[in-house]
Amino acid sequence: MSIIVKNLSKQFGNFKALDDVSLEVPSGSLLALLGPSGSGKTTLLRIIAGLENADSGQVRYENEDVTQQSPKDREVGFVFQHYALFRHMTVFENVAFGMRVRHRPKAEINDRVHELLHLVRLEGLHQRYPSQLSGGQRQRVALARALAVKPRMLLLDEPFGALDAKVRQELRQWLRQLHDEIHLTTVFVTHDQEEAFEVADRVVVMNKGHIEQSGTPQEVFDHPATPFVMDFLGNVNVFHGRVENGMAMMGALNIAYPDYPHAESRNATAYVRPHELDIGHAPFGTSSLKARVMQVNPAGSVAKVRVFSEEFGLALNVDLNLERYAELKLKPDDVVYVAARRVRVFMPPSADYSI
Repeated sequence: MSIIVKNLSKQFGNFKALDDVSLEVPSGSLLALLGPSGSGKTTLLRIIAGLENADSGQVRYENEDVTQQSPKDREVGFVFQHYALFRHMTVFENVAFGMRVRHRPKAEINDRVHELLHLVRLEGLHQRYPSQLSGGQRQRVALARALAVKPRMLLLDEPFGALDAKVRQELRQWLRQLHDEIHLTTVFVTHDQEEAFEVADRVVVMNKGHIEQSGTPQEVFDHPATPFVMDFLGNVNVFHGRVENGMAMMGALNIAYPDYPHAESRNATAYVRPHELDIGHAPFGTSSLKARVMQVNPAGSVAKVRVFSEEFGLALNVDLNLERYAELKLKPDDVVYVAARRVRVFMPPSADYSI
């Protein structure tokens, strides 16, 4: 079942949480709403669920207008960050709760609960209480409870936010596997880009009540539509300069830039990810930045190098593969030259050019 949101707006006092937001979630997909705190992602999720009312706009499930429907009538499964399990109930009773409220037959409840506990890998724990479970297990009970009533879709608000890094990683993989088994249209909120990119089929990046970009994880990462998306998706190096006559001039980095062939100079900002920079002991042709190594940290599969250009007062982060790092034998205070393999240039108001 697809979800269609049209022109949603929502204001809390003087704070505009959503401003004319439109979005379509394809049937059977797993979509991540990604953005910083205050971007509107949780408000959008709660309006889709019926837990908040929009000031204007429309929510549709397939061809059905559900804008005025109650959460109960919308038949969605909602999972909160902090589980919201009933502490005085066993795992079995927690999962069965929604079905009991709907007065389902006892045999049906028993079969459905055991089916779900198998699905979420919690067989044999049905008589335990939430206090006897790990955080990851409690979150899986919450998911099973949401699925018990056979919802039309599944909505999750920061489902792994209260868990430590290792458990988060395990549950991310598990959620993706679960989705591939049940193919239920799913929307989840997160501020963690790694989580969104690892789990989701599509990613929607939000900022200040607007959608900045929507697409597959690869589309969003490789072709960021705005400076905000570029900056939000991990560590980036920022260069300020200008474009004119087919060239982007960012300090010592002068790069052919055919997208702007005009003679009139325009201010521009270039963004380069750390792995898109290279370092050498000699200049890279006529376009490289002289700098001094400040810090070297071989970390896992890459060596993280921080350099500083005294001429431009600019600190840069560079990620080198270990082979390149071993070849260069870098150490603090080495004089080096930095060049960019790929630069993304943005000119006001919102033009995007990639070189």
